[in-house]
Amino acid sequence: MTNPIPDSERTEIEAAAFRRLVKHLRDKPDVQNIDLMNLAGFCRNCLSKWYRAEAGERGLDMSDPAAREEIYGMPYEEWKTLNQQGPRQDHK
Repeated sequence: MTNPIPDSERTEIEAAAFRRLVKHLRDKPDVQNIDLMNLAGFCRNCLSKWYRAEAGERGLDMSDPAAREEIYGMPYEEWKTLNQQGPRQDHK
């Protein structure tokens, strides 16, 4: 039987796992948001909305572009220009 994780450490572990997920998504810009949404039911934009909502729950005012930049690591429009592709042709 494993020992329960104290809440203070749980929060640190969850935050580290979140940072690792965000880094993984930043390192994989070839993975398109539509593919993430179709396979996993969420995408980078979902993460940014959740991030913004949690900031708001804590009394922090955050714009949608600021939240997206936290997730994408750059302004969203810049990321789209660099990485977003059209619909995949192999999905007919």
